[in-house]
Amino acid sequence: MPDIHIHREHQLGLKEARKIAFSWAEKAEEKFDMECVYEEGDTEDTLTFSRSGVKGTLLVDATQFEMKAQLGFLFGAFKDRIESEIGDQLDALLNGKPAKAAGKKAAAADADEPKKDKAPAKAAPKAAPKAAPKAAAKTPAKTAAKPKKA
Repeated sequence: MPDIHIHREHQLGLKEARKIAFSWAEKAEEKFDMECVYEEGDTEDTLTFSRSGVKGTLLVDATQFEMKAQLGFLFGAFKDRIESEIGDQLDALLNGKPAKAAGKKAAAADADEPKKDKAPAKAAPKAAPKAAPKAAAKTPAKTAAKPKKA
């Protein structure tokens, strides 16, 4: 299985780093249909994320982010692109501005920004079943079928 490892140091402290991790989790849930579970600790938090073909963790502490993910066979072919985009997203969140990506990645980064503005509650990723209510809001007629699959 192809692995992704991304490490970013910061000077934010745990409280601010936690806000960035929540923001990343919201984007991952919305854009990539990830299921995210956030566990707060005294000195380190763990964000666990998964979906078909991807699973991983984001460790958050007062001085660094460390992401480790395993990609399934189909996603493995796009490992470099996925790793680059996730790195760009973390950098953008750490810098508080859109990603400085070039070419096709810049369009993807710009498309992410409006979603960030539309998400008023940053503490929402704490609950893993968050995907079910979103599906209900988008397609009320299909709510009975979607939560069972998530």
